[in-house]
Amino acid sequence: QVHLVESGGGSVQAGGSLRLSCAHSASGYKGYCLGWFRQSPGKEREGVAAIYTDGDNIYIADAVKGRFTISHDNAKNTLYLQMNSLNPEDTAMYYCAADSSQMRECRAWSRYNYWGQGTQVTVSS
Repeated sequence: QVHLVESGGGSVQAGGSLRLSCAHSASGYKGYCLGWFRQSPGKEREGVAAIYTDGDNIYIADAVKGRFTISHDNAKNTLYLQMNSLNPEDTAMYYCAADSSQMRECRAWSRYNYWGQGTQVTVSS
């Protein structure tokens, strides 16, 4: 069982920044994918960014490329999502998730099997 707890969401104006954090308990695994997803009302959940715990296999979705950065601190067992130049289209519930398969293809979104409770991000124009 892997537990994940997100924090750092909030309300900002367009152009602002937020950093999301996800504390997790997956340190017992040799290596694994961690990802950030988001879902807004009426839309499907989408993968935003993913990373393998050794720092490789980083993926950033086109919609946020150049604005969002994903990173992982192994010592703190914490995943981060730095979000800059936010716009109203980024408004969503953001979730972190873990893929316990230990496979390195971190864009296999269907393999993510542990999820946090989510943190809301609201961007006003």
